[in-house]
Amino acid sequence: MAHWDRITAVYIVANRKNGALYTGVTSHLIQRIHQHKQGVADGYTKRYGCKNLVWYELHEDIREAIRREKSLKSYRRQNKINMIVKNNPHWSDLYFSLL
Repeated sequence: MAHWDRITAVYIVANRKNGALYTGVTSHLIQRIHQHKQGVADGYTKRYGCKNLVWYELHEDIREAIRREKSLKSYRRQNKINMIVKNNPHWSDLYFSLL
């Protein structure tokens, strides 16, 4: 079993279904999503209340994850929504499934 708190991942957090989206990358998925939930960092996610982990993709290498994050950030909004709905049609908060 992987140590989820040390897993490198690209992720999307949202404030609600079809709401504001934020795409990020981290080498500590659980810790980073916890930070979003606590609103500890000023910026987009705090301003718009993006606290729900609605999509993530695991990566072995941080450089690969960063490339993927940059690619996703260039996607149109609807493409991101389609990607979320394909794997998480109810926009459930996936954070709790990691614990």
